[in-house]
Amino acid sequence: MTAWVYIMSNRPNGTLYIGVTAFLTERVQQHRVAAAPGFTARYALTRLVYAERHGEMLRAIQREKTMKHWPRAWKINLIEGLNPGWSDLFGKLAGEE
Repeated sequence: MTAWVYIMSNRPNGTLYIGVTAFLTERVQQHRVAAAPGFTARYALTRLVYAERHGEMLRAIQREKTMKHWPRAWKINLIEGLNPGWSDLFGKLAGEE
């Protein structure tokens, strides 16, 4: 089963949320419409700025937990290594799921 670790943000260098899911497009869409109250809805985190595919859910969960403990600078470097303009990657990655 494919699993994704992803980072949502509201703007370049803004608030970050790291999550894991098996269904990236559906999960990002939930964040975009604030389908559930919580952190991403409160801070309007609607921009997918990073996504990483994994072949196993357990590996993705471990990666998510590891990334959540990283310093903010490491997270920003990870995002900017793939997405220097902090563009919304949702449209580009939706077809890869």
